[in-house]
Amino acid sequence: MLKKLNNVKEYLDFAERINGDVSFCDPTLGSREQARSTLLKAPGNPAEQIFGCFHGEELIGLFVFLVLEEEAYLEMLAGLSRSEQAYDEIFSFLKENFKGYRADFVFNPQNRLLYGKLRQAASEFDPEQQKMVLQEALPCQIHRKVELYSAKYREQYLSLHSKEGYWTAEKVLNAPERFRILLAIEGEAVVGYVDITYQYEENEPFDVFVKEEYRRKGYAKAMLARAIELNRPRGMTLLVNTNNTAAIALYRSLGFVTQAGANSITAHALL
Repeated sequence: MLKKLNNVKEYLDFAERINGDVSFCDPTLGSREQARSTLLKAPGNPAEQIFGCFHGEELIGLFVFLVLEEEAYLEMLAGLSRSEQAYDEIFSFLKENFKGYRADFVFNPQNRLLYGKLRQAASEFDPEQQKMVLQEALPCQIHRKVELYSAKYREQYLSLHSKEGYWTAEKVLNAPERFRILLAIEGEAVVGYVDITYQYEENEPFDVFVKEEYRRKGYAKAMLARAIELNRPRGMTLLVNTNNTAAIALYRSLGFVTQAGANSITAHALL
């Protein structure tokens, strides 16, 4: 049975137990503190919905979703279960109540139950990604011009920005309380950008991009080094495709290390 929950305090032990299982942990809940924060804050956010799946009185699944009705968009913020029944019930509920919504799921590639349900839902899968954590910032001389975003670069930033994914240029610009934007400048031209969060204890680059003709010339490294500098003393994590050896080498040169057991895949579905 699926129930909408208004309080999850009594279920934190369940969440920690599932998140401690390497086959079923949620890669978006990387630490005990992060898991507790995501679950405890959700009831206070009107855009987030929490569901518990029960077999009799026993909790067998705990799920949190961001639901943006005006955009017909849904994102799984937490998915914790080792039960096929729980995944069956939550997917049936989503298809019945959010028909036509675009939905994104970031999940553990070892979670074969959830992977199977997403395949049945005809999802599209992004490449597998590896989480990396800034262990200690390594010295880096910045030889390229990097500036914080300002309105004079608006049109260039908009035209350069990726059109894929939820966080479009317009959405990033409309969330200044969440994102910092860094631009790589050559002459008066914007040749690259980094969108990165700045308000959390661990911040994350959401998008790193350099124009093709300016790649392998130090622009990405310069932007990331500046981002790390501005982010101190807070931590930083990032996701990189597991087969992108050049990017992994770049991040390692800045002081990032891979975090074991934290790989993820993003699936996109139309409910």
